Amino acid sequence: MKQAQMTKEELRRRLRLYVVTDERKDTQSLLDTTAAAIQGGATAIQLRRKADLGRHFVDLAYAIRRMTREADVLFFVNDRVDIALLCDADGIHVGQDDLSCMEVKKLFPDALVGVSAAGVEEALAAEQQGADYLGVGAVYPTNSKPDADFTGLEGLSLVTQSVSLPVVAIGGINVERASSVLKAGADGIAVVSAVMSADDPRMASMELIHRMEMSGG
Repeated sequence: MKQAQMTKEELRRRLRLYVVTDERKDTQSLLDTTAAAIQGGATAIQLRRKADLGRHFVDLAYAIRRMTREADVLFFVNDRVDIALLCDADGIHVGQDDLSCMEVKKLFPDALVGVSAAGVEEALAAEQQGADYLGVGAVYPTNSKPDADFTGLEGLSLVTQSVSLPVVAIGGINVERASSVLKAGADGIAVVSAVMSADDPRMASMELIHRMEMSGG
């Protein structure tokens, strides 16, 4: 199935627990942690490596593409359209300073494209350009991306009321905050440290899924 033809409802379900990789240098540790997250129930993985040069990024992308395909988990690459194309990723995620959604769609017409948005104006612009989903935040202050614009729960709620796209909340979300984020209208949560820095990434993923289910999501 071409991923861009996925229904919004199917995409909402498959973006439920969206784990974003961190910047650790130990490649094997990164892959082991990602595999554990998938075993624990992660439904989507985003490879985000701002400091990596091309060859290392490509090797990681191929490895994570293999494990996500085996587990039927969505795989996104952050920013790098070229690497997403090479490894046959399901999609690409772009920020406000990256290529626009419209430009990515021209290069990668069958892919899912997610766009970061900090507020309603950015969210509506992304929807108009053809984005498949939004990553909205930062909902809470976060050490993983300290320069992120702050959205808060109120801003998240305004975005979810303003667009028809699936919305994944990001920024400082942990198991204690997951319920509040869903109540604000998010379809899923994106996490970095809550899983990638956990002592037991598999259990951390399981706990996040359980908390979301308990909150009625």
